Amino acid sequence: MEIGRFVTLEEDLGDARFRGADLALGQLSRREHEAASPWSRRGLTEEGRFATTVEALVAASEAQAKGRSPSVRSARLPSREAIQGAVENLCAAMFPRHFGSSEHAPASLRYYVGARLDEAAATFEEQVRRGLALSCEHEVTHSTSCAPCARRAAGIVEALFFDLGRIRELLETDIRAAYEGDPAASYVDETRYCYPGVMAITRHRIAHELFRADVPLVPRIIAQQSHAATGIDIHPGAKIGPSFFIDHGTGVVIGETCEIGKNVRLYQGVTLGARQFPTQDGALQKGLLRHPIVHDDVVIYAGATLLGRITIGAGSIIGGNVWLSSSVPAASRISQAPVRHRAHFGGSGI
Repeated sequence: MEIGRFVTLEEDLGDARFRGADLALGQLSRREHEAASPWSRRGLTEEGRFATTVEALVAASEAQAKGRSPSVRSARLPSREAIQGAVENLCAAMFPRHFGSSEHAPASLRYYVGARLDEAAATFEEQVRRGLALSCEHEVTHSTSCAPCARRAAGIVEALFFDLGRIRELLETDIRAAYEGDPAASYVDETRYCYPGVMAITRHRIAHELFRADVPLVPRIIAQQSHAATGIDIHPGAKIGPSFFIDHGTGVVIGETCEIGKNVRLYQGVTLGARQFPTQDGALQKGLLRHPIVHDDVVIYAGATLLGRITIGAGSIIGGNVWLSSSVPAASRISQAPVRHRAHFGGSGI
């Protein structure tokens, strides 16, 4: 049998590996090699060699849980793998011929979209419930789940799914902006299917709806996974209007309280960040408006850094590598100071 052949081969290779190890250790036998291990010299068995480390890590985990409510201590964290699968199902439902199967007959398309939505809804309800449990104040035991959190999770997911048509229409404006804004794009489907900026804004528009519903952790997980895949870091709290295009995209950072109007274009390496982090009694103040407002029809070129609660007026162009920490009016053209060239001979420039 084929299986038997591979099992035999694996055993033969295993013996060969041990024989090679024996030779490398000066003809030690396998048993002698095991006896010479540092664990054996300390009188530890293979099963108990990490016992001390296990106890230390368990104690640290238990200490971390002290002071939390019973419901939070018993809560299971959202699953990153499950969330990623649910987002992929949503993308397949919104764009079935691109992110689902490209071979669906019209008669089966309705079933396919419905099946993807059903699967995504079940997963999102569970993951959103787990996220809500992190801030749950209801009395819950280890053997029961929180019914109010479960009902709230179901309502949040239902609202998100009823809004998918609007989100799909919004994404179509982003896809069209990518096609019209990039001379290298030959087809609209190319931008929809291949562009990291389109992938990032798709995930962001889903995460933003969950962020608006005050779901803990889940929208940040979606944003982190998008960042890992595209190199584009958009906080789920950022408000972004239609026809948004990030060209190339690597290294773009958009902060939590950013507000971006319609028909805005960013290039790689752009940062829309905070200038400072005010503290009160030694602790960072949360929730302050600390990121830029970018009005309609603005273009920000590669490497530009815009910091603080500044306003970029409509129709402005911010040049590459500009460092900007003050507001500019509409139709501004901001660029670096021109480089002055001077020639020095015979050490005259020293």
